[in-house]
Amino acid sequence: MATVQWRPEVNALTNPLSYRPRFVPNETVGYTELIADICKDNPNYNEATVQSIVSSLMKKIEDRLVNGCRVNLENYFSVSLSFTARLNSPDDPLPPIDEILQVRISASQTLVNSVRQRIQIEKLPLAKKLPVIAIAEDTCLRLNDVVSTNGLLKITGTNLLFDQVQQNGECVLEGTRSGKITQTRFGLLSNTAILLAPNLPIQEDPWNNEYILSISTRYTENGTLRTGIYQRRLRSPLTLTGLGGGAILDFGILTGSATAPYVTVTGGTLTTNETVRIQAAINSHDGQLYLKLLDMSENGRAGSPMQVLANGPLTLTGFPESKLTSLKVTVNNYPDLLDLVKRFYTGRLVDVLVLQV
Repeated sequence: MATVQWRPEVNALTNPLSYRPRFVPNETVGYTELIADICKDNPNYNEATVQSIVSSLMKKIEDRLVNGCRVNLENYFSVSLSFTARLNSPDDPLPPIDEILQVRISASQTLVNSVRQRIQIEKLPLAKKLPVIAIAEDTCLRLNDVVSTNGLLKITGTNLLFDQVQQNGECVLEGTRSGKITQTRFGLLSNTAILLAPNLPIQEDPWNNEYILSISTRYTENGTLRTGIYQRRLRSPLTLTGLGGGAILDFGILTGSATAPYVTVTGGTLTTNETVRIQAAINSHDGQLYLKLLDMSENGRAGSPMQVLANGPLTLTGFPESKLTSLKVTVNNYPDLLDLVKRFYTGRLVDVLVLQV
């Protein structure tokens, strides 16, 4: 029996640096491999027949779901439907089904316990030596994962050093939609820290303010060029004007590389220019997405969170002593916003908003 393999991996989200176990699959198998396994254990079975039965089973599960059933494959899996929507009253109609309907697959505790008892664990060595970026901080705003041409970007980690003169490495900022610039303005280059004045590539739309940071270097004169990529995306501040005039606005925020913004600012009440942050985060208790306004310091003041369950307008309240009383936003693409927060921001995405009346 093959082992279940894992290797320690740097957790770039912690300070001081820590590690987490990463499952390393031996291979990815599908219908073909599983059907071959069944026929090997049962020589009298025909592969074509087994394929037909398995395909029919999958189709029947789908049919049962379409007919409103919950499918329970005892001791293995359950498959059911769920809705993610917000209704202001019990008489409200449901939003479009393609926005709110989810299919959930859950493993039974019996299966989990059986796998835990049967497996043999094998530890793999750390991956080959690479630049590891632990933290990227804007020194002007004193915020992690923010990059601005008005400040300096401080990068800390391990194995970062490269030589600009010898051209044996580089530091690159790449837009997730378009653009890529090799950085050249360094104030510090060492094995554990880099300080640079960032030069950001211009992307197609203002809401495309997301960047990938990478560092490449050679550890010997003729060695292989090795690249380390920061596990979190960097985001540049967004400037929004006209909030004090009562006009209907349309500023894209909280988006990645998309050609249309996932969220737009449509208005608000602002008495004086102010810089704030807006957070989209998944609550660890209920698993739901919430938006709220934050001040410019970590663990500082915050407005009331507003739950997001579907596309639609929301009004966010300002935090205490903020010049921003309220901010009106519209969620345009809830499924992709939720996916962005989960996949690339480990459950918490924050934009810096430079607000002007």
